[in-house]
Amino acid sequence: MDIKLKKELMTVATNIRKSIIVGTYNAKSGHPGGSLSISDLLAYLYFVEMNVDAKNPKCEDRDRLVLSKGHAAPALYGVLAEKGFFPKEDIATLRKSDSYLQGHPNMTSVPGVDMSTGSLGQGISAACGMALGSKINGDKFRVYTILGDGELQEGQVWEAAMFAAAKKLDTLVAVVDNNNLQIDGTVEEVNSPYPIDEKFAAFGWNVINIDGHDFDEIEAAFEKARQTKGKPTAIIAKTVKGKGVSFMENQVGWHGTAPKGEEYEQAIKELDEFLANI
Repeated sequence: MDIKLKKELMTVATNIRKSIIVGTYNAKSGHPGGSLSISDLLAYLYFVEMNVDAKNPKCEDRDRLVLSKGHAAPALYGVLAEKGFFPKEDIATLRKSDSYLQGHPNMTSVPGVDMSTGSLGQGISAACGMALGSKINGDKFRVYTILGDGELQEGQVWEAAMFAAAKKLDTLVAVVDNNNLQIDGTVEEVNSPYPIDEKFAAFGWNVINIDGHDFDEIEAAFEKARQTKGKPTAIIAKTVKGKGVSFMENQVGWHGTAPKGEEYEQAIKELDEFLANI
């Protein structure tokens, strides 16, 4: 990847992470850990991969993204704000009773949100429907969905996986945020979905394993997905829960806990220092 583009994406991803911290701090609630882990992926999707236009968020030929792990809404709001779908200042209203930025994405109130999500396992099914509709109508748009690795414990995920392969939905890309932590511990401790790659392959998917924080690998994966015909693609992205904030990284307690006072200040300081050194 061109070094200039990589630096631009690093900047966008770090700004998304700052939005996550600002939003959850002001809300005094939310899910920072699994939002921070997908920030690099969202930066690449919205600033390189996807055809979207903040000035025309309902454009019929736009690419769609379904955040199946809907509790990571702070990350989605962060990238949408960076892209210009709504003012960055509104991030501070996250989860307030009178805010349109609620704890899970709402397609009826948030510009740029293609699907209301939150009940785990359902988002990938909605993405399948979008991809099938595109195929039937001869549309050109692509559909992306982001799932948590703990979410793979939902049976509906595998029904959707079987359906997508059976219908040859090659415009569908499922990205698994494999940070190995969910609210109750590691995914192995709770109910192991491993080997994730082999499971998707067994269901008939094109499977790509990547480092979810390496933009070169992210770029190569999405390019390969575009070239794949006749089957959907699953990108298994190995990530770090809480990525970018030292005391949150790989700590399960930050799955659904908001930073307070000194924690907030430390997180913003670290992210600002990273920005300054890009």
